[in-house]
Amino acid sequence: MKNPLQTNPLFISIRQLIEESKQQVAITVNAEITLLYWKVGRRINEEVLGNERAEYGKQVVATIAQQLSTTYGKGWGEKQLRQCMQFALVFPDEQIVYALRRQLSWTHLRNIIYMDDPLKRSFYVECVSWKSGHPVSYRSASNPCYTNEPPSAKNRIRLLPMIWNY
Repeated sequence: MKNPLQTNPLFISIRQLIEESKQQVAITVNAEITLLYWKVGRRINEEVLGNERAEYGKQVVATIAQQLSTTYGKGWGEKQLRQCMQFALVFPDEQIVYALRRQLSWTHLRNIIYMDDPLKRSFYVECVSWKSGHPVSYRSASNPCYTNEPPSAKNRIRLLPMIWNY
């Protein structure tokens, strides 16, 4: 038997408001964290790239990672800082980061920052954006951007300029 509260229009409406707000909070938090990671990467790159000695750069990253990990926990290790640095190198324009941060999760960005081909990165961003901000899993079989097959006809129409070199 159905719970009468579950079919109450007022309950259903309020439940929908709560769920929508929870979703917006998650999007906002992800966007701010993504921007933070980019800013951290940019700041470290400025320091490390300003002094061209590779050994100095390794020491800076290791020291900062240790200090941040002590203060904020293991999420700020050397690997995370290097991902932040790579993110800032691949996307040097802050305006692009502002646009991407609401469309792509940090998980997606972490994966695409290591793609060598800028065209593939662009294709992936467009493909995920085309899915209305609901990215599919990077390694998912349902992700048309990460198969060995050419993109579907539906995707080719919208993404035609990128597909020829895919």
